[in-house]
Amino acid sequence: MLNLVMAVSLVLAVLPTAPPSTPATPVAVAAVVCVLSCDTVDPSRARQETFPVPEKQINGRRLVLHASDLDGMAWGSIDGGVAGDSVWLDRSWDGGVTWEGLLGRASIPGTWTGTRTLMYNVTDPGHHRRGLLRACGDAAAVACTDWIYPAVCDVTCDRTDAGQANGDAQPVPPTILYGRVIRLHTDQNSMAWASIESGGRGDEVWLDRSWDGGASWPAGSSLGRTAVAVGASTARTTMFATRDPRGRHYGGAVRACGREAAHQEGSCTAWARPAPTRARAAADALLYSYDPSPGWWPNSWWNSAATLTSVIDSGVREYDWIIARTFDVNRGRFAAGQRSTDPIDGDFISRSIDDSAWWALAWVAAYDRTGDQRYLAMASTIAAYVHQFWDPGTCGGGVWWDRERTYKNAVTSGLYLRLTASVHRRTPGDSVWLQRARTAANWYLGSGLINSAGLVNDGLTRDCRNNGQMVWSYNQGLGIGGLVEVWRATGDTRFLDGARRLADAAIASPQLTRGGVLTESCDIGQSSCDDNQKQFKGIFMRYFADLTKATNSAVYQRYARQQSDSIWATDRDALNRIGQRWAGGTPNQQDWRTQASGLGALIA
Repeated sequence: MLNLVMAVSLVLAVLPTAPPSTPATPVAVAAVVCVLSCDTVDPSRARQETFPVPEKQINGRRLVLHASDLDGMAWGSIDGGVAGDSVWLDRSWDGGVTWEGLLGRASIPGTWTGTRTLMYNVTDPGHHRRGLLRACGDAAAVACTDWIYPAVCDVTCDRTDAGQANGDAQPVPPTILYGRVIRLHTDQNSMAWASIESGGRGDEVWLDRSWDGGASWPAGSSLGRTAVAVGASTARTTMFATRDPRGRHYGGAVRACGREAAHQEGSCTAWARPAPTRARAAADALLYSYDPSPGWWPNSWWNSAATLTSVIDSGVREYDWIIARTFDVNRGRFAAGQRSTDPIDGDFISRSIDDSAWWALAWVAAYDRTGDQRYLAMASTIAAYVHQFWDPGTCGGGVWWDRERTYKNAVTSGLYLRLTASVHRRTPGDSVWLQRARTAANWYLGSGLINSAGLVNDGLTRDCRNNGQMVWSYNQGLGIGGLVEVWRATGDTRFLDGARRLADAAIASPQLTRGGVLTESCDIGQSSCDDNQKQFKGIFMRYFADLTKATNSAVYQRYARQQSDSIWATDRDALNRIGQRWAGGTPNQQDWRTQASGLGALIA
């Protein structure tokens, strides 16, 4: 028996779909959509102007649809007209069956002969809606241009023959319907198609495509619908894209569906996302949660910095726009509660010194990725702020955790260690940051933060002793990453040796590794991790990978591979979502923080 959602899909698939030009009842109220900009931007601010569809003639008037893919927006114009002629936009979220009408309607005034609308967003990735848009006009008759963009294009476009597939993976089990085998196929280009085997005359197969993880598919039902030919027993659809870079949708989900003719019944596979590579699959699923309007992953401030760093580490060029977007939107001031419980003072600085340093390291990674000097300048600005809290007057050194100078802990000191050496290595002629890095590394190794087992405890007591608090994987990882970067800056092998001791201790200790898999204390039993702890292991793996690269150690390579293999086999669902427990098991939390953490291991 079909569930209700599947049954609705199958009914829709059988019914004819209204073509985009068929009159329908417009949606009454258009909600404002915000992506890179909000609706109603003046076209004079467009960064690009293209003409993606043919213009339309209305009684001698020219109706034109203009688009800027760089802005993700479009506008309409009418020319050669008279006063009272008008132009507007329609926007549809269901493939053109219904639409929000009369967007930006403008009439030709006075003695003018033309006018244009304001710009509207074509699509809405923040709310996982893929839109179509067209220009319409009224000049003693009403007409509209074609919609943009009905076909989704990635490496290849919708309706490409499956014979051109780059590989053939089957991410979920097939569904069986009266002996018919209905399979979902995906390839290395994130294209998908469906097939039916052991079928008979009149049997059909198709794809459903959803941009919100399978919750709905208003414009994605019955894609490539294909019948089994007379005398044949198999059929397959053409291919359809699951990623829409133009619309900034990266996490499209698909399923294969089929109908058995004799019983007039249908069945569908589970929803899935393609996995062209492990890292790419995890990164696409992570981008599903990025909101381009506020330019972050709501609603965690430092976690967004660490997550952006993971996205940069993935090496996918199509994500580079996210670097600039996050930087431009978030470099200003924010009141308490808008980005963090603390106010953000501008330049990613706040009272939480560790939060500020996470953003500095993100901009170091952005600079390495793009070569854009503004990112290095920002990292240096934040580093100078963090340095104000390096205090040799207490415990001989170390960085305070907050402006109130209440605690010297491992995370802030580890961040400072990595940051000072990173800024030095990217600043020609620098000697100041080099000395700070060397001083910080010597202090770190002798501070007492590292216990007798080679593990990093959470911080120091007021009288400068190891406080014996929890060993967290990210503190261990920051110690490794900081010492490796200082070694690169100074050439002093003591620091590389120190990093190796920390890595060896992490591998050997049951406090961090169980059954060969990196394990946080909150991963054990019925425990759960808070939103900060969800991201710790991925940070460890980022810097463990840096050490692996520096040493070319076979032991470290095997450990990194074991994390990736365990996640892929036991902690990933068909939508490539990764949970907190890399060895699997329950309870297992899952959100964008655990996704970013898992991505760190898959990259490593």
